[in-house]
Amino acid sequence: MSILADKNTRVLIQGITGLQSSFHTRRVISMGTNVVAGVSPNARDKSYLGVPVFSSVHEAAQKTHPNASLLFVPAGSVKSAVFEALNEGIKLIVSIAYGVPILDILEIHQKIKKCGAVFIGPNTPGIITPNEACLGVFPEGICQQGSIGIISRSSTLAYEAILETNRAGLGQSTVIGIGDDMIAGTSFNPLLDLFFSDEQTKAVVLIGTTGATYEQEAAEFYQKAKNKKPLIVYITGFEEENDMGYASDILTHGKVTAQDKKQLFKNAGATVIDNIDDLHLALKNLI
Repeated sequence: MSILADKNTRVLIQGITGLQSSFHTRRVISMGTNVVAGVSPNARDKSYLGVPVFSSVHEAAQKTHPNASLLFVPAGSVKSAVFEALNEGIKLIVSIAYGVPILDILEIHQKIKKCGAVFIGPNTPGIITPNEACLGVFPEGICQQGSIGIISRSSTLAYEAILETNRAGLGQSTVIGIGDDMIAGTSFNPLLDLFFSDEQTKAVVLIGTTGATYEQEAAEFYQKAKNKKPLIVYITGFEEENDMGYASDILTHGKVTAQDKKQLFKNAGATVIDNIDDLHLALKNLI
Protein backbone atom coordinates (compact mmCIF):
# COMPACT_ATOMS: atom_id res chain seq x y z
CA MET A 1 0.00 0.00 0.00
CA SER A 2 0.93 3.69 0.05
CA ILE A 3 -0.81 6.99 0.60
CA LEU A 4 -2.50 9.35 -1.87
CA ALA A 5 -0.92 8.03 -5.09
CA ASP A 6 -0.28 4.55 -6.45
CA LYS A 7 -0.34 2.59 -9.71
CA ASN A 8 -4.12 2.97 -9.92
CA THR A 9 -4.06 6.76 -9.69
CA ARG A 10 -5.30 8.31 -12.93
CA VAL A 11 -3.21 11.43 -13.51
CA LEU A 12 -4.10 14.50 -15.54
CA ILE A 13 -1.29 16.91 -16.45
CA GLN A 14 -2.39 20.53 -16.79
CA GLY A 15 -0.04 22.44 -19.09
CA ILE A 16 1.42 19.30 -20.64
CA THR A 17 3.00 20.85 -23.77
CA GLY A 18 5.33 23.33 -22.05
CA LEU A 19 9.10 22.84 -22.24
CA GLN A 20 9.59 21.87 -18.59
CA SER A 21 6.33 19.96 -18.51
CA SER A 22 7.37 17.88 -21.52
CA PHE A 23 10.64 16.96 -19.81
CA HIS A 24 9.01 15.97 -16.54
CA THR A 25 6.03 14.25 -18.17
CA ARG A 26 8.41 11.86 -19.92
CA ARG A 27 10.05 11.14 -16.59
CA VAL A 28 6.88 10.53 -14.58
CA ILE A 29 5.62 8.18 -17.28
CA SER A 30 8.95 6.30 -17.18
CA MET A 31 8.47 5.91 -13.40
CA GLY A 32 5.23 4.02 -13.98
CA THR A 33 2.74 6.84 -13.46
CA ASN A 34 -0.64 6.26 -15.08
CA VAL A 35 -0.96 9.52 -17.02
CA VAL A 36 -4.36 9.36 -18.68
CA ALA A 37 -4.64 12.85 -20.17
CA GLY A 38 -3.08 16.24 -20.65
CA VAL A 39 -4.53 19.71 -21.04
CA SER A 40 -3.22 22.50 -23.22
CA PRO A 41 -5.56 25.32 -24.29
CA ASN A 42 -3.69 25.81 -27.56
CA ALA A 43 -3.15 22.15 -28.34
CA ARG A 44 -3.24 21.38 -32.05
CA ASP A 45 -2.70 17.64 -31.76
CA LYS A 46 -4.95 15.04 -30.18
CA SER A 47 -2.05 13.40 -28.36
CA TYR A 48 1.31 14.44 -26.98
CA LEU A 49 4.05 12.11 -25.75
CA GLY A 50 1.56 9.31 -26.26
CA VAL A 51 -0.96 10.98 -23.95
CA PRO A 52 -4.42 12.17 -25.11
CA VAL A 53 -4.52 15.98 -25.03
CA PHE A 54 -7.60 18.14 -24.56
CA SER A 55 -8.26 21.85 -24.65
CA SER A 56 -9.96 21.94 -21.24
CA VAL A 57 -9.96 20.10 -17.93
CA HIS A 58 -13.70 19.56 -18.32
CA GLU A 59 -13.26 17.72 -21.63
CA ALA A 60 -10.34 15.69 -20.30
CA ALA A 61 -12.29 14.70 -17.20
CA GLN A 62 -15.37 13.69 -19.17
CA LYS A 63 -13.40 11.41 -21.46
CA THR A 64 -10.60 9.99 -19.29
CA HIS A 65 -11.86 10.25 -15.67
CA PRO A 66 -8.68 11.35 -13.85
CA ASN A 67 -8.64 11.45 -10.04
CA ALA A 68 -5.39 13.39 -9.64
CA SER A 69 -3.82 16.37 -11.38
CA LEU A 70 -0.23 17.55 -11.73
CA LEU A 71 0.04 21.25 -12.54
CA PHE A 72 2.78 22.59 -14.79
CA VAL A 73 1.40 26.11 -15.02
CA PRO A 74 2.87 29.51 -14.03
CA ALA A 75 2.38 30.75 -10.48
CA GLY A 76 -0.25 33.27 -11.54
CA SER A 77 -2.34 30.54 -13.17
CA VAL A 78 -2.25 28.03 -10.31
CA LYS A 79 -5.48 29.18 -8.66
CA SER A 80 -7.55 28.92 -11.81
CA ALA A 81 -5.99 25.56 -12.67
CA VAL A 82 -6.73 24.19 -9.19
CA PHE A 83 -10.32 25.43 -9.38
CA GLU A 84 -10.79 23.78 -12.79
CA ALA A 85 -9.60 20.46 -11.39
CA LEU A 86 -11.75 20.73 -8.27
CA ASN A 87 -14.80 21.56 -10.34
CA GLU A 88 -14.37 18.20 -12.09
CA GLY A 89 -14.18 16.27 -8.83
CA ILE A 90 -10.43 15.70 -8.83
CA LYS A 91 -9.34 15.07 -5.23
CA LEU A 92 -5.52 15.16 -5.40
CA ILE A 93 -3.80 18.19 -6.92
CA VAL A 94 -0.06 18.89 -7.01
CA SER A 95 1.53 22.22 -7.97
CA ILE A 96 5.31 22.60 -8.22
CA ALA A 97 5.17 26.31 -9.11
CA TYR A 98 7.21 28.78 -7.07
CA GLY A 99 5.84 32.15 -5.97
CA VAL A 100 2.09 31.58 -6.02
CA PRO A 101 0.45 34.73 -4.56
CA ILE A 102 -0.51 34.31 -0.91
CA LEU A 103 -4.06 35.50 -1.48
CA ASP A 104 -4.44 32.85 -4.19
CA ILE A 105 -3.25 30.17 -1.76
CA LEU A 106 -5.77 31.30 0.84
CA GLU A 107 -8.58 31.04 -1.71
CA ILE A 108 -7.31 27.63 -2.79
CA HIS A 109 -7.31 26.51 0.86
CA GLN A 110 -10.96 27.43 1.23
CA LYS A 111 -12.08 25.58 -1.87
CA ILE A 112 -9.88 22.53 -1.17
CA LYS A 113 -11.47 22.22 2.27
CA LYS A 114 -14.97 22.63 0.85
CA CYS A 115 -14.35 19.93 -1.76
CA GLY A 116 -12.63 17.50 0.61
CA ALA A 117 -9.55 17.37 -1.60
CA VAL A 118 -5.78 17.39 -0.99
CA PHE A 119 -3.47 20.07 -2.39
CA ILE A 120 0.27 19.38 -2.36
CA GLY A 121 2.50 22.41 -2.86
CA PRO A 122 3.16 24.93 -4.12
CA ASN A 123 6.96 25.06 -4.48
CA THR A 124 7.36 21.34 -3.97
CA PRO A 125 9.00 18.33 -5.62
CA GLY A 126 5.55 16.73 -5.30
CA ILE A 127 4.64 13.22 -4.23
CA ILE A 128 6.09 9.85 -5.19
CA THR A 129 5.28 6.25 -4.42
CA PRO A 130 8.31 4.38 -5.77
CA ASN A 131 7.67 2.16 -8.80
CA GLU A 132 4.01 3.17 -8.87
CA ALA A 133 3.34 6.88 -9.30
CA CYS A 134 5.18 10.19 -9.35
CA LEU A 135 3.35 13.50 -9.39
CA GLY A 136 6.23 15.92 -9.40
CA VAL A 137 9.87 16.44 -10.24
CA PHE A 138 11.74 13.83 -8.24
CA PRO A 139 15.01 12.67 -9.83
CA GLU A 140 14.86 9.32 -11.59
CA GLY A 141 16.33 6.39 -9.72
CA ILE A 142 16.56 8.15 -6.35
CA CYS A 143 13.68 6.30 -4.66
CA GLN A 144 13.46 2.67 -3.63
CA GLN A 145 10.22 0.94 -2.74
CA GLY A 146 10.11 0.28 0.97
CA SER A 147 8.54 0.97 4.34
CA ILE A 148 9.40 4.53 5.43
CA GLY A 149 7.05 7.44 4.88
CA ILE A 150 8.63 10.86 4.39
CA ILE A 151 6.98 14.28 4.78
CA SER A 152 9.15 17.35 4.31
CA ARG A 153 8.84 21.14 4.32
CA SER A 154 12.23 21.33 2.57
CA SER A 155 12.55 20.06 -0.98
CA THR A 156 16.31 19.55 -0.80
CA LEU A 157 16.17 17.76 2.53
CA ALA A 158 13.44 15.48 1.20
CA TYR A 159 16.05 14.13 -1.21
CA GLU A 160 18.52 13.74 1.65
CA ALA A 161 15.94 11.77 3.62
CA ILE A 162 15.34 9.50 0.63
CA LEU A 163 19.06 8.76 0.36
CA GLU A 164 19.27 8.10 4.10
CA THR A 165 16.36 5.65 4.06
CA ASN A 166 18.02 3.89 1.13
CA ARG A 167 21.25 3.82 3.13
CA ALA A 168 19.38 2.11 5.96
CA GLY A 169 18.11 -0.48 3.47
CA LEU A 170 14.48 0.40 4.17
CA GLY A 171 13.32 2.45 1.17
CA GLN A 172 10.16 4.55 1.03
CA SER A 173 6.43 3.86 1.00
CA THR A 174 5.50 7.39 -0.12
CA VAL A 175 7.44 10.68 -0.11
CA ILE A 176 5.66 14.03 0.06
CA GLY A 177 7.08 17.53 -0.12
CA ILE A 178 4.36 19.72 1.34
CA GLY A 179 5.99 22.89 -0.01
CA ASP A 180 8.67 25.43 0.83
CA ASP A 181 6.46 28.52 0.55
CA MET A 182 5.14 30.51 3.51
CA ILE A 183 1.78 28.76 3.34
CA ALA A 184 1.67 25.12 2.31
CA GLY A 185 -1.28 23.47 0.61
CA THR A 186 -1.61 20.97 3.43
CA SER A 187 -0.08 20.43 6.86
CA PHE A 188 1.76 17.49 8.41
CA ASN A 189 -1.19 16.24 10.46
CA PRO A 190 -3.52 14.71 7.83
CA LEU A 191 -0.54 13.09 6.12
CA LEU A 192 0.73 11.62 9.39
CA ASP A 193 -2.74 10.20 9.96
CA LEU A 194 -2.69 8.54 6.54
CA PHE A 195 0.77 7.06 7.12
CA PHE A 196 -0.28 5.71 10.53
CA SER A 197 -3.13 3.85 8.82
CA ASP A 198 -0.96 2.47 6.00
CA GLU A 199 0.11 -1.15 6.44
CA GLN A 200 3.25 -0.74 4.32
CA THR A 201 4.61 2.20 6.32
CA LYS A 202 6.58 1.10 9.40
CA ALA A 203 7.88 4.52 10.46
CA VAL A 204 7.64 8.14 9.34
CA VAL A 205 10.32 10.79 8.83
CA LEU A 206 9.23 14.39 9.30
CA ILE A 207 11.45 17.26 8.17
CA GLY A 208 10.47 20.69 9.44
CA THR A 209 11.86 24.20 9.36
CA THR A 210 11.87 27.28 11.51
CA GLY A 211 8.96 29.65 11.00
CA ALA A 212 5.22 28.94 10.82
CA THR A 213 3.45 26.57 13.19
CA TYR A 214 3.18 23.33 11.20
CA GLU A 215 5.70 21.58 13.44
CA GLN A 216 4.08 22.63 16.72
CA GLU A 217 0.74 21.34 15.46
CA ALA A 218 2.33 18.06 14.34
CA ALA A 219 4.01 17.52 17.73
CA GLU A 220 0.69 18.01 19.50
CA PHE A 221 -1.04 15.68 17.04
CA TYR A 222 1.60 12.99 17.54
CA GLN A 223 1.40 13.21 21.29
CA LYS A 224 -2.35 12.64 21.21
CA ALA A 225 -2.47 10.05 18.41
CA LYS A 226 -3.59 6.58 19.53
CA ASN A 227 -2.53 4.43 16.59
CA LYS A 228 0.79 6.15 15.86
CA LYS A 229 3.98 4.71 14.45
CA PRO A 230 7.61 5.59 15.18
CA LEU A 231 8.36 9.17 14.11
CA ILE A 232 11.83 10.55 13.41
CA VAL A 233 12.09 14.33 13.23
CA TYR A 234 14.73 16.66 11.83
CA ILE A 235 14.27 20.42 12.11
CA THR A 236 16.50 22.59 9.97
CA GLY A 237 17.49 26.03 11.24
CA PHE A 238 19.58 27.76 13.87
CA GLU A 239 19.39 26.55 17.46
CA GLU A 240 19.08 30.10 18.77
CA GLU A 241 16.58 32.82 17.94
CA ASN A 242 17.53 34.10 14.53
CA ASP A 243 16.20 34.83 11.10
CA MET A 244 16.92 31.92 8.80
CA GLY A 245 15.51 33.72 5.80
CA TYR A 246 12.51 31.41 5.43
CA ALA A 247 9.44 33.35 4.37
CA SER A 248 7.43 31.53 7.02
CA ASP A 249 9.60 33.07 9.77
CA ILE A 250 7.46 36.17 9.30
CA LEU A 251 4.55 34.35 10.91
CA THR A 252 6.43 33.68 14.16
CA HIS A 253 8.65 36.79 14.09
CA GLY A 254 11.72 34.58 14.53
CA LYS A 255 10.65 33.80 18.11
CA VAL A 256 10.22 30.04 17.67
CA THR A 257 13.60 28.41 17.21
CA ALA A 258 14.56 25.04 15.83
CA GLN A 259 15.43 23.99 19.37
CA ASP A 260 11.93 24.90 20.57
CA LYS A 261 10.38 22.67 17.94
CA LYS A 262 12.77 19.81 18.65
CA GLN A 263 11.85 19.90 22.31
CA LEU A 264 8.15 19.75 21.51
CA PHE A 265 8.67 16.60 19.46
CA LYS A 266 10.85 15.05 22.16
CA ASN A 267 8.11 15.73 24.69
CA ALA A 268 5.62 14.09 22.36
CA GLY A 269 7.68 10.89 22.18
CA ALA A 270 9.27 11.28 18.75
CA THR A 271 12.91 10.57 17.99
CA VAL A 272 14.69 13.84 17.19
CA ILE A 273 18.00 13.95 15.32
CA ASP A 274 20.38 16.89 15.09
CA ASN A 275 22.05 15.89 11.82
CA ILE A 276 20.30 14.58 8.72
CA ASP A 277 23.25 12.24 8.18
CA ASP A 278 22.24 10.41 11.36
CA LEU A 279 18.86 9.46 9.95
CA HIS A 280 19.88 6.01 8.70
CA LEU A 281 21.21 5.13 12.16
CA ALA A 282 18.05 6.32 13.88
CA LEU A 283 15.97 4.24 11.48
CA LYS A 284 18.01 1.12 12.12
CA ASN A 285 17.55 1.59 15.85
CA LEU A 286 13.77 1.87 15.49
CA ILE A 287 12.94 -0.76 12.87
